Amino acid sequence: MNPTGRRVLVTGASRGLGRAVALAFAANGDRVAVHYGSRAAEARATLDALPGTGHTLVAGDLADPAEAARVAGAAATALGGLDVLVNNAAVNTRHPLAETPYEEWVRAWQQHVSVNLLATAHLSHRAARLMIDQGTGGRIVNIGSRGAQRGEPDHPAYGATKAAVHALGQSLAVSLAPYGIAVASVAPGFFATERVAPRLAGPEGAAIRGQSPFGRVGTPEEVAEAVLWLASPAAEWASGTILDLNGASHLRP
Repeated sequence: MNPTGRRVLVTGASRGLGRAVALAFAANGDRVAVHYGSRAAEARATLDALPGTGHTLVAGDLADPAEAARVAGAAATALGGLDVLVNNAAVNTRHPLAETPYEEWVRAWQQHVSVNLLATAHLSHRAARLMIDQGTGGRIVNIGSRGAQRGEPDHPAYGATKAAVHALGQSLAVSLAPYGIAVASVAPGFFATERVAPRLAGPEGAAIRGQSPFGRVGTPEEVAEAVLWLASPAAEWASGTILDLNGASHLRP
C-alpha cells in the first residue's frame, strides 16, 4: 500500500468528523470518495474544500445492504480501486428507556443497528474483498465511541452499537491480517461539531467541557489526525486497537 496517493472512502463525510477526516486524507495527498446520505449540498461543500484532484462524491442509504455494496463499488470505480475505508457514518438519536414509547424504542434500535453496526459490517466486507483482490493490503478504520465503554443512558442503542463496532473491528483485524489489511477503531469522547454546538453554547456546556481535566472538548481535527495515522503504513502493528481519544474524561482499567 503506497503511503500517499491512496484511494480512500469516508462514509458520512458531508460535515463534522467525516469532513475533517476527508480533509486530512486529501491534505496527505490521497484521493477521497466523499460519501453522503441526504446532505448533498454539504457533501459538495466538503468535496470543493478538498485539496488536490481526483476526489469524488458517492451517495447512498447505508441502512440498505444493497446500497452499502453499491457505495463501496461506486467509490472503487471512481477512484480506480480502494486502499482505505473509514466507517464514520452513524446515527445518534435520544431514546432514554423511561421516556420512550415502545414503538419509538424499537424504531430507534432498528435504525442504530442498521446504520451504525450492519452498514459498517457490510461496507467492511465489500472494501476488504476489493483489497484482497487487489493484493496490495489496505486499512479499515472504524469510528467508535467513548460511550461504548462508559454507557449512554439517553442513547443506549448508540452505546451498544458502538461497542459492537469495536468488537467487529477486532474480529476483522485477526481475520484480515494475512492479507495485509489492518483494522482499528477510534473511540472519541465529546468533540465539537455543528450538531452539538447548541449544547456547548447552552447551560450544559460548562459541564460537558468539565468532563475532561483539560477543561475543553475535542475537535474533529484531533480525531481525524488519529484516523489518518491508523490508516498509515506505519500503523500496521496497531491493528486490532481501540484508540481512546477523550482527553482523559474516561479511563479504562
